[in-house]
Amino acid sequence: MKIVKINDNDKTKFMDLLLIADEQISMIERYLFRGDMFALYDGDVRTICVTTQEQAGIYELKNIVTVPKYQRKGYGQKLIAFIVDYYKKSGSELYVGTGDSPMTLRFYERCGFVKSHVVKNFFIDNYDHPMYEDGQQLIDMIYLKRNL
Repeated sequence: MKIVKINDNDKTKFMDLLLIADEQISMIERYLFRGDMFALYDGDVRTICVTTQEQAGIYELKNIVTVPKYQRKGYGQKLIAFIVDYYKKSGSELYVGTGDSPMTLRFYERCGFVKSHVVKNFFIDNYDHPMYEDGQQLIDMIYLKRNL
């Protein structure tokens, strides 16, 4: 298993995979080229993520997705552990925003994140169509954070 940083010229090659976690290209384009992309390989690509620096000492995990046939095998947790080590600096924080989906929230909590704040109506205000996860419409963005 290895984790590699993807250069800007190759980021769009992963668009189909990124769209699994964030289904609107215009939203992905807001952060794709201002962020760092990492890919976890175990033979082939298993998990990718994009992180951004929002301000000094504040990083955000914008998109993390595991190839569906490899989900629930620990690859996402391994990539998050790598990201935590990669950005570890005294006083730094890593945020992640997600919909109000119990399964997703539990995943991030298992990775050491705690609830931080809510952005009301984020999915309604920023997407051109209703977003659903596990049959539930996403409305508010739930932010979680982890100290690095």
